[in-house]
Amino acid sequence: MNAQNILLNRDTTHFLDAAAHPLRQEIEHLRKLVLDAAAGLTESVKWNAPNYSIGSLDCITMKIFPPKNIQLVFHRGAVKKMQPAERLIQDDSGLLDWKANDRAVATFNNSAAISKNEEALKNIITQWVAACIANQ
Repeated sequence: MNAQNILLNRDTTHFLDAAAHPLRQEIEHLRKLVLDAAAGLTESVKWNAPNYSIGSLDCITMKIFPPKNIQLVFHRGAVKKMQPAERLIQDDSGLLDWKANDRAVATFNNSAAISKNEEALKNIITQWVAACIANQ
């Protein structure tokens, strides 16, 4: 990871401090990974979790409650849009559980699973952000 490119949001950090989440280490790993993977992402708290947007377009949100695992939800914002005919990106890693052609979830139970899939996840994030921008 390139630490100089990572801009963790202070309000998100305070939110997570107050949450006292048992998987905080995993959350922090994913925060840094998401921000490092795609230039221009902004971190905030939305839907009671860390959220990542490009401009005003929300595209990735963590699901941290209930605290049994951490999920990265890949989406195109809260407003329903016309479904693309095909999946927004190609995922050869098998990490994504597709809910619709423009919505998928990656689930992690521990830091080892995140570390093992870090390169594939960075690729997914980079592709996802680019696809979201192209398909607004």
